[in-house]
Amino acid sequence: MWLKIKVWTKVIVASALALYALMFIYNNSGKQVDFWWWFGHPTTASVFTLSIMSFLSGVIAAILIRTTWKTYTQVRELQRRSRQQRLERDLADMKTKAGKLQTRQAPGFPVGSASQPSQQSGVERDELHDDLEDDTPANS
Repeated sequence: MWLKIKVWTKVIVASALALYALMFIYNNSGKQVDFWWWFGHPTTASVFTLSIMSFLSGVIAAILIRTTWKTYTQVRELQRRSRQQRLERDLADMKTKAGKLQTRQAPGFPVGSASQPSQQSGVERDELHDDLEDDTPANS
């Protein structure tokens, strides 16, 4: 029962829209209007032609605006992703560099020299790290 009502409602609405479109075409085809589109170039066209051209222009403008907006959002997303990847890459580089700068404490060295690496220059830290690697036994 409800399916029949739904189908007939759609048929009636579609028929009413088609009837209106036919009446619109019939009533506006014969009427001529002067359309100005550039200086010194007025054009005479029917109201129907003018309305169809206006509709199509609106559709094309909507498509162009939508495409432009999507492109803009894609560019912003691409910039955001590249910035995020650059930050992650920089963080990974900093961690690798920090890992290379860490020193190990050996039993023969005083505690103060290994616990305060900020007082040593980078060259001294690297020399200390190399010395520690040379002094450690290979099996431990």
